[in-house]
Amino acid sequence: MKKKFDFVKWIKAAGIRALRTVAQTAVGVIGSSVVLGDVNWAVVASASALAGIISLLMSIGGLPELDEEADVPDTNVGKNAATKEYEPVKPGGGNDNA
Repeated sequence: MKKKFDFVKWIKAAGIRALRTVAQTAVGVIGSSVVLGDVNWAVVASASALAGIISLLMSIGGLPELDEEADVPDTNVGKNAATKEYEPVKPGGGNDNA
């Protein structure tokens, strides 16, 4: 059975993703200035707006948070991919088995 596309859910998820991208871009551009007075606000606005537009366009390809059956890779640090169990990390930072 074909799954029905829910535009309202998509626009909400894509909008949240785009807003996060806009905020992250603004923080990155503002953070590249030495002092707050040196911030080029036109550059911040244009870079952030462009990032938001690109995020929305990329969302057309699909949003994993809307696909209940998506096999999203688990990126938890310290988790063994083969056994799906967490391995203790040794105090030295290494996790060698020797």
